[in-house]
Amino acid sequence: MIGQYEDDVPLFDEDDSTRKQRSSNIKHPLASFFHLFFRASAILVYLLCEVLSSSFIACMVTIILLLSCDFWTVKNVSGRLMVGLRWWNRVDDDGKSHWVFEARKQGTGRKVPSSAESRIFWLGLVVCPIVWVFFVFSTLFSFKIKWLAVVIMGVVLQWANLYGYVRCKVGGGTNLKNVATSYFGRQFFKQAMNKEEGL
Repeated sequence: MIGQYEDDVPLFDEDDSTRKQRSSNIKHPLASFFHLFFRASAILVYLLCEVLSSSFIACMVTIILLLSCDFWTVKNVSGRLMVGLRWWNRVDDDGKSHWVFEARKQGTGRKVPSSAESRIFWLGLVVCPIVWVFFVFSTLFSFKIKWLAVVIMGVVLQWANLYGYVRCKVGGGTNLKNVATSYFGRQFFKQAMNKEEGL
């Protein structure tokens, strides 16, 4: 089962006409706050855990709880409210797993996501998994093996949401390699056209 896909939510860039149609104010301040709060809190607790507490177990449980709250909030609340996307996985009676990706269709009476909320959403969604990948390498190179399970949990939960929302944006049946190639091809073409106009 695949949802409907519309190009009403910016992923990496917007056309000028799309940018003008959107308002730049934040329509869902609470969702925007919690979209970043749990993510940033998990990272801060990880960085400051030795200062905050001498108990490894307390720090580990706190980080995992924050990561779990972040995963649930982003998947079920902020994605729907801030950019009009949602995804989930269901298992049918035969035991087959089905991924469902949906995008809110623009139409009469439907709210258009603001560009400020879209930027906050995508920036938080992309930056935090990269930070957790950095933590994996720093944990390995500093030989803090006891933290490896925590940072791997951070990577898995953060990348799952990123993967789900990128698939929502580009379409559930679309190959992500083709989308990336198309995006970079468009960027190269725009740069070439700009250089020609400048000559």
